[in-house]
Amino acid sequence: MPGQIVAPCLDWLEGEVPRAEAFDDTYFSRAGGLEETRHVFLAGNGLPERWQGRTSFAIAEFGFGTGLNFLTTLKALKAQKVLEEGASPPHLTFISFELYPMTRDELARALSVFPDLATETEELTAQWQPVPGWSKLGFAGADLWLGIGDAREMIADLGREAAGTPSGLVDAWFLDGFSPAKNPELWEEDLLKAAFDVTATEGTFATYTAAGWVRRNLASAGFTVEKQKGFAGKREMVAGRKG
Repeated sequence: MPGQIVAPCLDWLEGEVPRAEAFDDTYFSRAGGLEETRHVFLAGNGLPERWQGRTSFAIAEFGFGTGLNFLTTLKALKAQKVLEEGASPPHLTFISFELYPMTRDELARALSVFPDLATETEELTAQWQPVPGWSKLGFAGADLWLGIGDAREMIADLGREAAGTPSGLVDAWFLDGFSPAKNPELWEEDLLKAAFDVTATEGTFATYTAAGWVRRNLASAGFTVEKQKGFAGKREMVAGRKG
């Protein structure tokens, strides 16, 4: 119902891997969620290299899920400052859409299997109180804009923000909805075209899926699309850019 939070129905598989009953899919790879995020979404978008020398950088994703992608990115941002003497990482704006947000306890349970992200998990769960619409959560060096609702409707808000910015708004997309076969709404051509329209020139995307119809929708939206080596036992993934 509009204006009402709808929590996901979850099964918990071995290793505390959450599975969404409605989509018959897990929230992250059972072969290693943290490694998957680093391979697909960070490396697939050329990060952290691409944000070096920038004062600001914006990332958007479809499907907040457990928050693993955001926390992994936040960790990489912190690591750059620690490892590179005198480094000044950009301010990160992370925009995420989620129709079925987890509860705080579910979020903490799912993220408990990633001890490397313990500090970041505590920072997230301390602020976690999802409400319909947009809310902003603040972190050191980053803002998380959380859109609770249907991405197909809420992405228009990004369009309004980007309208006055010729270069666009989003520098990198993490396309991380559930399996396209189980959740086709997040892979529709109209939604991907809306994402393209708010993407900065030379902005990029990466996704774990290499499904043919998804590649065609991305290309029709305007992105260049190329196959890359997938994570773990997955043979292929795709990435690309605007311009």
